[in-house]
Amino acid sequence: MEKRIINPWTWQDQYGYVQANEVSGHSRVLWCAGQTSVDEDGNPLHEGDMVLQAHQCIDNLETVLREADFTLADVMRLNLYVTDVDAYFGAAEAVGQRLGEAGCRFAGTLLEVNRLAMPELMIEIEATAAK
Repeated sequence: MEKRIINPWTWQDQYGYVQANEVSGHSRVLWCAGQTSVDEDGNPLHEGDMVLQAHQCIDNLETVLREADFTLADVMRLNLYVTDVDAYFGAAEAVGQRLGEAGCRFAGTLLEVNRLAMPELMIEIEATAAK
């Protein structure tokens, strides 16, 4: 599989994402449902803490990816739905560092929404991976 990052500008580099990912010659694509801050039984975790919820979302995403024999480095698109963009910006550095260390160079969208499926949830992360 070949991956090519498309970045006509450089401003996005400071935020840890790319404008586009081109993938060719891949044999598998995995579309992941949005992952939230829940335990293995679907119970919400870390109410009111965006940083901990974001890390739990990534933990859950890694579990799904691993089950399908993918890693965060295989993620091409990552959409983040948050109930408070300003609160997310407080967590963004830690999230970006974790994704960057895992080799995750994603195209994505950050979108503020009124609420998620459960009122305790502050963030949901949706991914598409290819290999």
